[in-house]
Amino acid sequence: MRLLRALALGIGLMADPAVAQEVTPPAGVSVDMQSAILVVDFDRLFNGSLFGQRVVQDYRTASEDLAAEQRRLAEALRAEELELAAQRPTMDIDVFRQEAEAFDEKARGIRRAQDAKVEALEGELAQGRTQFLEASRPVLEALLIENGATVLMERRSALLWLPDTDITDAAIARINATLGDGTAGDTRDP
Repeated sequence: MRLLRALALGIGLMADPAVAQEVTPPAGVSVDMQSAILVVDFDRLFNGSLFGQRVVQDYRTASEDLAAEQRRLAEALRAEELELAAQRPTMDIDVFRQEAEAFDEKARGIRRAQDAKVEALEGELAQGRTQFLEASRPVLEALLIENGATVLMERRSALLWLPDTDITDAAIARINATLGDGTAGDTRDP
């Protein structure tokens, strides 16, 4: 649980990526050591994993479906608005105001409902990222132990790091081999 909290905290407290940078040892200097601290680029880890790619694709599909629904609703509202405007010359002014107010309330209700759907969709993406972090935790812990390290931190939280301390590629490969795309039918054996 500490690793999960530390990684989540590191993700939340990321340094400016423009400032954080990998350090390349000078030519002729060989660095052969085990580091007590390893780094991982969480965004690359998530986006490079089959699990993360599935979550992102599900989000994109749902987002495209929602955008299509919003376009259909906007077209229907526009048609209704034009119809109401066309009827205005033949309507009693009080009846027109009531109809216009009812239309406005309907449009606001649709807008609120669509905004709630967008917010829910964003929540699902955030939940997918959290599920990925939780599911990948044992893999990250194993890599930490295998490398003799004591700390795994989000790369953007590090000011400087040596290339050998970044385990993002190894973590992606191991997570893909272990978790697959994260669905029950594709979860692989550790």
